Amino acid sequence: MLLKGAGVEATRRVLVYLSKDRHSRPQRAQFQQSIIDHFCAARADSVMVNCGLLQRQFLIADREFAGSSPALLQRPPFCPIKHLSVSQAASLPAETRGRGVDVGVAVLLQAASREVLLTRRSKALRIFPNVWGATLSRTNRGSVAAFGPQLDPGVSEALFLQIAFFPVLQLLEAGLRELQEETGLWLQDGEFSWHLLGLWESVYPPMLSRGPPKRHHVVIYLLLLSHESRPQLQARLQPNEAEVSAYAWLAPQVLAAVAATQDGVPDSRRASGNLPQTIRITELKDGSAQTVSIPTAVFLNVAPAQGEDTERVSTGTKFALHLWLDAVASQ
Repeated sequence: MLLKGAGVEATRRVLVYLSKDRHSRPQRAQFQQSIIDHFCAARADSVMVNCGLLQRQFLIADREFAGSSPALLQRPPFCPIKHLSVSQAASLPAETRGRGVDVGVAVLLQAASREVLLTRRSKALRIFPNVWGATLSRTNRGSVAAFGPQLDPGVSEALFLQIAFFPVLQLLEAGLRELQEETGLWLQDGEFSWHLLGLWESVYPPMLSRGPPKRHHVVIYLLLLSHESRPQLQARLQPNEAEVSAYAWLAPQVLAAVAATQDGVPDSRRASGNLPQTIRITELKDGSAQTVSIPTAVFLNVAPAQGEDTERVSTGTKFALHLWLDAVASQ
């Protein structure tokens, strides 16, 4: 962890605020409001925006502002908020409608060998249980660290001052904190580089066929490029079993196949002779870790349109992997 929060301040939620016109005041996003539709009249599923933290507001705007970063904002074509009718929105419980749109921070961790760490969420979790993905901040405790930071041992004064006065770096702190919380990995200053990948509009349940929306987030995906090899990082992993039931390091060719699958399109799985038949993962149970092999096909599963969800890679993580593959190709 780079920064320590200030007591109960760390538990406060950070909500999404929107600004479309240069002279308009930022307005808090409503739970039943589509973030992308706010910026796109044609009901497209992606748009370029500018984003950044201002106090305890995550501001998304159609123009640059002090401390902002440009980012691609995207959602799946089947996003429940996109297809929510006026009557369906009005029938949501008042408590749900009053929640606003929360912020999450997800970390895609790449080892020096270009393998990427994915974790499988515990079956006990209420949101996306048993789904693989990037390390994601827990949405029930507030996603972004408290402001008014304090210096932790081992953090250079220069980096501390950068994080304290440049809001975008506070997103990095939130991602590092969650990475440590879930996996036990503590990446210190100088051990990695990083950049913002993109923003994902996430709703749970992920399809209206599975029930009305209960959670609405904008997930900030960060890419962390570790200077250490996979074995070095693996030796330091101490996952939190309450949140993580398994983890795996996936090679680029497998990740490309995962990113090529399209949730909502049943026949989008693409077989490839270059893929291994199985993937070795580390499963956690009753305080112990065991290495097992599972079919590679598990990672190529797509979200079913009806019924119970299946073990698969989250749609948001596939979006982040697309952006990661673009970044790798440009290196």
